[in-house]
Amino acid sequence: MSTFTPPQSPTPLHHSDILTPIRRRIDRIEVRSPRIAHWICTLIPCTCPFENHFTLFGHNFHTPPLCEINPFYNELVFLRFRALSYLSDVCGEDVEKYIC
Repeated sequence: MSTFTPPQSPTPLHHSDILTPIRRRIDRIEVRSPRIAHWICTLIPCTCPFENHFTLFGHNFHTPPLCEINPFYNELVFLRFRALSYLSDVCGEDVEKYIC
């Protein structure tokens, strides 16, 4: 007489496991040209664009920053920092226009 064993369900993939390769790819981006560094600093804002204060029908509203919900938020901030550092340290450029 044999006993029935239910099939094992595959281990669930965690959200972070799926995104890890993309995070690593962003972290491996090297800033090697001023053109790319300027493009990165322009593309990635210094503050979260979703945070906003607005008035609607006489009532003030505030939308909180949603950038930290972005699973790549930290990697993008560090990429922007690397681009700023490249422009400042290697190219000797003034990066004040990119600082908020």
